[in-house]
Amino acid sequence: MERTLEATAAPPGARTAVSGWILRSAASLFLVVGFGQPVFAGVYLSGEFDGLSWHVMGADLVSFISLAQLGAAAAVWIRVRRAWPFWASLALMSGVTAQYFAGMKGALWLHLPLGVALVAGIAIVFAALWMRPLPRRAKAVRTDG
Repeated sequence: MERTLEATAAPPGARTAVSGWILRSAASLFLVVGFGQPVFAGVYLSGEFDGLSWHVMGADLVSFISLAQLGAAAAVWIRVRRAWPFWASLALMSGVTAQYFAGMKGALWLHLPLGVALVAGIAIVFAALWMRPLPRRAKAVRTDG
């Protein structure tokens, strides 16, 4: 059974399923909080020591939201039959976990470039989720009895 672009594209007039909207909401929140992290780090590096506590709080939020997005992506995989959001969210959550521990250990050689990569990855997944509808796919109907 060969899959083509037409087989995976949403039909005209398709609407995003509820699970897709939940995933989009999680990705939107992930984007906002993820983009806030470099701002808080910059505030700290500018000499405002309160920026570090905001950065730590943001790291906790990013970690929680990445887990929530992974759960929403699992629901999309089950309900909408699209696996890529799950694998992309799992990759982001793995990066967030590595980022968190690198920051706690003070490994800035890893923490800074990984942070840049994560912000880019979060933005790419966000854009991909909002580009097309995520409709529930119809199950194949057997006609052979």
